[in-house]
Amino acid sequence: MKWSEISIQTTNEAVEPISNILHEAGASGVVIEDPLELTREREDQFGEIYELNPQDYPEEGIVIVKAYLSVNSFLAETVEGIQESIRNLASYGIDIGRNEVQLTEVFEEDWATAWKQYYNPVKISEKFTIVPTWERYEPVSTDELIIELDPGMAFGTGTHPTTVMCLQALERYVQPGDYVVDVGTGSGVLSIGAALLGAKRVTALDLDEVAVESAKENVQLNKVAETVTVLKNDLLAGIDEQADVVVANILAEVILSFTGDVAKKVKPGGYFISSGIIGQKKDLVKEAVEAAGFVVEETVLMEDWVAIIAKKQ
Repeated sequence: MKWSEISIQTTNEAVEPISNILHEAGASGVVIEDPLELTREREDQFGEIYELNPQDYPEEGIVIVKAYLSVNSFLAETVEGIQESIRNLASYGIDIGRNEVQLTEVFEEDWATAWKQYYNPVKISEKFTIVPTWERYEPVSTDELIIELDPGMAFGTGTHPTTVMCLQALERYVQPGDYVVDVGTGSGVLSIGAALLGAKRVTALDLDEVAVESAKENVQLNKVAETVTVLKNDLLAGIDEQADVVVANILAEVILSFTGDVAKKVKPGGYFISSGIIGQKKDLVKEAVEAAGFVVEETVLMEDWVAIIAKKQ
């Protein structure tokens, strides 16, 4: 199906009335590119990292409002009506700014599939290879471990540096028969990796319901549902059994908030693998982990990210 993207350069003051005009013209939603988003503070609910690229936004003082209209015989009249309604806003004292309108034809198939060309099988460690569900892949060695992933609701492809470092650490420290707890599981990739390495049981935890559903789907896809249990949970709250390995790929601030709890939930001689740590927070996390009774075995750097592997005394 063909769609027409209508893009309107305007001001912050006119965003709401223009959005309403677009809705009334048949658009089911709007996209707002506002440079004020670059400085806006956000509530950090699940330990997300908000990293906005200034190049994705218009220059200061300009807001771009976009909507998508189906291409039909009435499109020209619809666009003329939209333009006239926007011009009329000026009579109500609303600053509509440049009011520059552009139309671009878009094919629905492009939205659905274009991004997939950038997501290919990637060997990320000695054993692990991440493979998208739509790709055919033949293992190149007998001990290669394949993790199939569908990014789903933007939970990533499993190839971010923090994920790679955690999987590599799991490969070095998880032993057959281990009990592993994965805090902030997201797509479930680390839990799947632990199961493929021979962990007897894995508990995958996340506070975000969408992440929980995504992880469950990926666990089923990789045929490790008998080993991995996915639960909606706030960090380690209510987890009583001690684990051989706890892995947490989350923000440094979150790691700092529960290192003491991790120490209670790791067996003596067990390991705490943490990542999601930016370089500037490395020493803070290391100090907290050591203060909780761990000995840091490794500090791994990849790009601007850090993973810390620590052993409980």
